[in-house]
Amino acid sequence: MQLLAVGLNHTTAPVALRERLAFAPEQLGTAVTAARNWFACANSQGGDEAAILSTCNRTELYAASNAANPLDAGAQFLADFHKLNYSELRPHLYMLPQHDAVRHTFRVASGLDSMVLGETQILGQIKDAIRTADEAGGLGTYLHQLFQRSFSVAKEVRSTTEIGAHSVSMAAAAVRLSQRIFDKISEQNVLFIGAGEMIELCATHFAAQNPKSITVANRTMERGEALAHRFNGKAMRLAELGTQLQQYDIVISCTASSLPLIGLGMVERAIKARRHKPMFMVDLAVPRDIEPEVGRLNDVFLYTVDDLGKVVQTGMENRQAAVAQAEAIIETRVQSFMHWIDDRAVVPVIQGLQENGEVIRLLELERARKLLAKGEPVDAVLEALSKGLTAKFMHGPQQALHRAQGDERAQLAELLPQLFRGRR
Repeated sequence: MQLLAVGLNHTTAPVALRERLAFAPEQLGTAVTAARNWFACANSQGGDEAAILSTCNRTELYAASNAANPLDAGAQFLADFHKLNYSELRPHLYMLPQHDAVRHTFRVASGLDSMVLGETQILGQIKDAIRTADEAGGLGTYLHQLFQRSFSVAKEVRSTTEIGAHSVSMAAAAVRLSQRIFDKISEQNVLFIGAGEMIELCATHFAAQNPKSITVANRTMERGEALAHRFNGKAMRLAELGTQLQQYDIVISCTASSLPLIGLGMVERAIKARRHKPMFMVDLAVPRDIEPEVGRLNDVFLYTVDDLGKVVQTGMENRQAAVAQAEAIIETRVQSFMHWIDDRAVVPVIQGLQENGEVIRLLELERARKLLAKGEPVDAVLEALSKGLTAKFMHGPQQALHRAQGDERAQLAELLPQLFRGRR
């Protein structure tokens, strides 16, 4: 079995391509099953494992397969599932085999591969992805072990380095950007579209600035009201956006909608009703919630996840020492995991040796019992038993040494005495 990771992220692909490759939450279980079937058709011997991580910044397929060319099969699967041209997608993909895949997984879980260095949200997203993959039957021995170790590595990195102490969240970046447009957030009306984890984080950061009002628009009113209540805000339905948008100075959107919720015409009408008072908008969703054309309007300041990523790079210098320490921890844990994989490779050999040894033991034991039943002296039977066991265990190595020639015989001559060195 070969471990692999195939995907793209914010450093290899623009948001326009990332949103085309993104998996909706309700697709993930089906996609995991489809990936396993895809590998099975690629000359696999069966037992393939698969898990898919899809966030606003990355889409990645993790797998364990014994297919002839598993990396290429994984890349082809992503293109086929989303009906994308493979030649168009390929330049943006990273295709990581075994050792590199393990290191990548540990770095992602530890927040070292995130747009916001050291952020913790990715760990929860990985756990959700693994839970979904497990429910879909995608996890086996290899991926289960890989991700359990990645969680341990992430915990070690966060507890022994200051990688999280200097991290800057997307939510904090959104606040800083809005402060470039509005001097006082306390005088602005803020609208959050969606009620997921990212919106909750943004609401927490903006609420700390004591805005004039907070509103949560969500498809499900009950969930929207629950989130709004936490910040002394109010809730409304998504269907009301068209008539209510003009009331808000700051709009933060992050939903799982497959189509934009806010179009150019809707924003044009809102700006006109606001008498061209500036509107600050952040679209954290992939696929996007706000049509890109909105950004061309003179009185609208629209930012995407990529734009926020540029803002959060400002603290990088302060984190380099922590990064170096974290990378050292990860490298050590990668070597440990690769040792586990190597051990897995010899398990069948060890099992075969044990089974063969058990057959020999039972045969000699049965022969000794027959001799005892005939009345042979115990010492003589024990002597025959020990000689019989020794002869049978040594027969295979001696025959291999006699048949070998040249370098093979020299290697066996050096190795066999080490294997059969007696203990005293």
